[in-house]
Amino acid sequence: MKKSQKILLVVLCVFALAAILGITWMTASRVTSAQIYGELQAMPVTNKTSEISAYLDRFFIDSYDEETLADAAASAMVTATGDRWSYYLSASEYETYKETMNNAYVGIGITIIVDEDAGGLRIESVTADSPAYKAGLQVGDIILEAEGQKTIELGTTGTRDIVRGEEGTSVHLKVQREDETFECDVLRESIKVDVATCRMLDNDIGCVKINNFDTRCFEETSACIDELLSQGAKALLFDVRFNGGGYKDEMVKLLDKLLPEGTVFQSEDYAGKTQTDTSDCACIELPMVVLVNRDSYSAAEFFAAALQEYDWAKVVGEKTCGKGNFQTGFPLSDGSYLNISIGKYYTPQGRSLTDIGVTPDEEIEYDDETYAKLYYGQLPDEEDTQLQAAIGILTDEIS
Repeated sequence: MKKSQKILLVVLCVFALAAILGITWMTASRVTSAQIYGELQAMPVTNKTSEISAYLDRFFIDSYDEETLADAAASAMVTATGDRWSYYLSASEYETYKETMNNAYVGIGITIIVDEDAGGLRIESVTADSPAYKAGLQVGDIILEAEGQKTIELGTTGTRDIVRGEEGTSVHLKVQREDETFECDVLRESIKVDVATCRMLDNDIGCVKINNFDTRCFEETSACIDELLSQGAKALLFDVRFNGGGYKDEMVKLLDKLLPEGTVFQSEDYAGKTQTDTSDCACIELPMVVLVNRDSYSAAEFFAAALQEYDWAKVVGEKTCGKGNFQTGFPLSDGSYLNISIGKYYTPQGRSLTDIGVTPDEEIEYDDETYAKLYYGQLPDEEDTQLQAAIGILTDEIS
């Protein structure tokens, strides 16, 4: 056989082999595809989320954490409703949430914010008689490390998760105070957060600071009011600035104590069911002012609105947030939590505050620096122009 014929034969053999392999590969591809589609048809897919989950579970090449995926999907679903007041909490977030709603938690009794320049988290407040107070921690101290981890990298949430823990255990902190750096172990204890605090101001004005309308709100606020009245208060000032709202029933009981007979609150749920809450004839007839700001939410807004509509109190400060929907929570099987809007709230006169809020009788706004000082309790009374305006109104009414 000639050389050229041999080369041609080899080339033809190669092409033939390639063709055979190609046909085999294509056949394998068709079989694999058929198998895949057959498996998919057998999957119990009922909606898009379960469909995606089925694809990932069966065919995704890399590993992933199913719990993280489920949390992200659940959160995205709720966010996509467009309702800013509905939310999803993972199991660990739900545990923290329950502590907040109960106005109690296990920790050391401090509030912290990131201080980039100092390279750590700055202590903004220390709860009286708390473990942090007993350990000598002070406002302005910089927590550099918690259990050996740099707080600037952990952030506030990560640091909080380390600082909080089981009651009776300790957390090891590295702290900087001016030019001194020291380490300490701080015992974790159950911290009971004050819902309401009170003090007597000049001119016999009793001031009640209400932090939220969660557990114990009515009990503590009512006790504050009674204490101030026993001290001879001739007027009452309610401060609900930075009050994030809470339970409707706590607010209604407080309004019942303050207002005369009549409607104090109205609501309508997803099924069209309406409810009207009323007050009896017993009331407190004293000059009143309510302090609000843009971080007064929900029950705090409706508290101010009810007193304003009854002409029972003047409202001073900034226009409130405007939260008019109410939510209910659904604990899920894995320990997570779904909180969604199921109805709408209305003032005694039937007004919705959604995206409207409460407009103060006297509006006074703060710049960011003053706002931050007020939030962290670092604004002296004499520099708190909202407070001073309220005192001025009450002083005039008393005289």
